[in-house]
Amino acid sequence: MTSLLSLERITKAYPGVLANDAVDFAVERGEIHALLGENGAGKSTLMKVLSGLTKPDSGQIVWKGDEIAITSPQASKALGIGMVHQHFALFDGMSVGENIALGLGSQLDATQRDRIIEMSEKYGLPLDPDALVFTLSAGEKQRIEIVRALLGEPELLILDEPTSVLTPQEADALFATLRLLKEEGRGLVFISHKLNEVRALCERATILRGGKVVATCVPAGKTAEEIAEMMIGTRPVPAAKGAQNLGETTLSVRDLVTSDISIPHLAVRQGEIVGVAGVAGNGQEALYAYLAGEELAPSASAVRLNGVDAGRFGPSERRALGAAFVPEERLGHAAVPDFSLIDNTLLSNLGTDGFQKRGLINWRVVREHAVEVCDGYDVRHAGVTGRAGSLSGGNLQKFIVGRELIKHPEVLIVNQPTWGVDMGSATNIRDQLKALAESGSAVLVISQDLDELFDLADTLCVLNHGHLSESRETREWTAETLGVAMTGNAQGQAAA
Repeated sequence: MTSLLSLERITKAYPGVLANDAVDFAVERGEIHALLGENGAGKSTLMKVLSGLTKPDSGQIVWKGDEIAITSPQASKALGIGMVHQHFALFDGMSVGENIALGLGSQLDATQRDRIIEMSEKYGLPLDPDALVFTLSAGEKQRIEIVRALLGEPELLILDEPTSVLTPQEADALFATLRLLKEEGRGLVFISHKLNEVRALCERATILRGGKVVATCVPAGKTAEEIAEMMIGTRPVPAAKGAQNLGETTLSVRDLVTSDISIPHLAVRQGEIVGVAGVAGNGQEALYAYLAGEELAPSASAVRLNGVDAGRFGPSERRALGAAFVPEERLGHAAVPDFSLIDNTLLSNLGTDGFQKRGLINWRVVREHAVEVCDGYDVRHAGVTGRAGSLSGGNLQKFIVGRELIKHPEVLIVNQPTWGVDMGSATNIRDQLKALAESGSAVLVISQDLDELFDLADTLCVLNHGHLSESRETREWTAETLGVAMTGNAQGQAAA
């Protein structure tokens, strides 16, 4: 039987990096095939080759038995290949509908609007065709990518971390859709760091490490730990939480009510990790913005940092009070794609002791700090003078989180800390967050990853339609009750 797709000895090199080293990979009709590997293993490069974004240095692409060359994204789509990107290929100044129509090579008219609404509702991925993309959260932007790909009616659909911003219920609904597509005879490539999802969904898995295929397996026949060991060469063992030694409240919010968010009360004490759960688009970006000082609160007393009324302070003034911030969006918000890692290190350290002297930047210190971040957080890169945009999504995330954690802030506010990060690196980041709290810092984690929240948080609250519920101890929740609270009743029903 001829494979739908066969990649044969695909090789692609960049300066200092052999991203794909003679990779063989095949997908059958009616198959969901997992492509696995740690950040920087070569998965994204291989899919860029397939989607026409990158030309391989050597190797063959065989589509339905015929050797072909994929010269552009348009050529890939014309063949019947759809791609849901980890980094969104969207124009922020355009509407949802305009982005989808542009991607499909059509005009946005009433018929297209109806198709978008119908498709998004069918697959549980609600979208407003008239909403401007720059107003949306990362989770809502990902919905655009998925709906746009499905509207193209692909024979092969590639999904890169599609469930990273979905609740368990939404992920289950998406899996039902993917199984339906499989039954229709389509091939699917599923890229994910959520190994239990891979085990439940995929018939086969190809595992990359260092740009090479190191193993293939039937995921259901392996444990998540066994698959992780094949991916990274060792089994990641999460650190156990240390005993809590709670101190004073160093971050508090009270009566913060605006047009897009309502927070009656929120408090984080020294030595505590508070988790905020919520479905993408329910106010996470607004909550982060008010806490980080990117949006100013109506009153100074609405946000207090280390005993200081900081609601009318900007980010730099809040950093001076001992706070650090990790936003959700990696490119464009947390990092400037065309800036080097050195320049991006400086972005959140302007005015910091040692980085400037008599108003001049000490570039030697900045460079040393960038190297320290990369070494300490295993950021795979071709040099700290390289562009941030050249890093894989997971490696850029490790850099951004490490840039803040390495300062040992008294208060850390982090939005989606391990989105798109491999299992080993996610374990490392979570261990670092635990260690930061154990050292006496207050940590607030905003996440849609329920496993992450249950692992990290001492107490949990839910953000639903901009309203933040009261915090409850994590042990009072189950994944099911938390998922219900995220999608329905903001107060939720704690487990008995």
